[in-house]
Amino acid sequence: MDAPLSVLDLATVFEGSTHAAALADSIQLAQEAERLGYTRFWVAEHHNMPAVASSAPPVLIGAIAAATERIRVGSGGVMLPNHSSLVVAEQFGTLVALHGDRIDLGLGRAPGTDPVTSNAIRRNVGAETVDDFPNQIIELLAYFGTIPALENGVGSRVIAVPGMGDAPELWLLGSSDFSARLAGMMGLPYAFAHHFAGGPNTPVAFDLYRDAFTPSVVLTRPKSAVAVAALVADDAAEARRLMLPQLHTQLQLRRGSRPGRVVSLETAEAASKDWSQAEWAMLEQRMVHQAVGDAEHVRARVAELRQATGADEVIVAPQGPTLEQRVRTLAELAA
Repeated sequence: MDAPLSVLDLATVFEGSTHAAALADSIQLAQEAERLGYTRFWVAEHHNMPAVASSAPPVLIGAIAAATERIRVGSGGVMLPNHSSLVVAEQFGTLVALHGDRIDLGLGRAPGTDPVTSNAIRRNVGAETVDDFPNQIIELLAYFGTIPALENGVGSRVIAVPGMGDAPELWLLGSSDFSARLAGMMGLPYAFAHHFAGGPNTPVAFDLYRDAFTPSVVLTRPKSAVAVAALVADDAAEARRLMLPQLHTQLQLRRGSRPGRVVSLETAEAASKDWSQAEWAMLEQRMVHQAVGDAEHVRARVAELRQATGADEVIVAPQGPTLEQRVRTLAELAA
């Protein structure tokens, strides 16, 4: 690949495994990504999802950064409306103080969970408004000292310690027009979640971002990344088979079933025999926009996506039922 490659990982928890094993796999995957020359390794905040162990990104980022030496480590992302801007600034300021200029803070606007859990996280906090997310970003920039202190005392009477002077690389994440425009207007890097929200209109988000871009103290020119789910196998049929556990999870969510851990390959193969034609069509449509197949096809698909979006960087979300399979995908793309 001629573009920088990075990794997005969800610390996937499989049936019969443990949270400890999932987190250990994430750390090992990050070490392999560093060995293969990947630029950054991100983990994403989710809650009340038995299949995802990355509910506390700052904690996991600290563990990954301590186990690696060069690769950038960060969030893809922290769901900012769930948290106080001051606490996020202190957490990521601490990470920068500990690990230097290797820390990224990717910010998302969605809650990363269901409404009941979201209410539990934001206990006694009022409902989010349209203005909250942009205002929280401005607060973060003030807490880090990236912009001057605000009139309400953020960054002057109230400071982040650590945080002030310890700014991570800040990105806005999104899967909508809103995030693309906001990242452009604020002059921040932008990453699009094509791996779960992408389709033929993905390039539109990048056009909106570039059209809205205004130079800032953070960036003088647009900087963007596109995230894609990828799985490399010996051939297309085997790749499709190895995707079945993840497809099973997607289908359960679409059906409104209560989320569980990711099932084994054997369980997914058995369950897939009962999937309807319409369900298969939906899953196939999702896969066609990702990068699933043999090495040549996956490399070509990633290159096509980058060319179509004009993204500066590709963030790979490796799929598969084993750590070895996910490492293989990263190795084949880095070759």
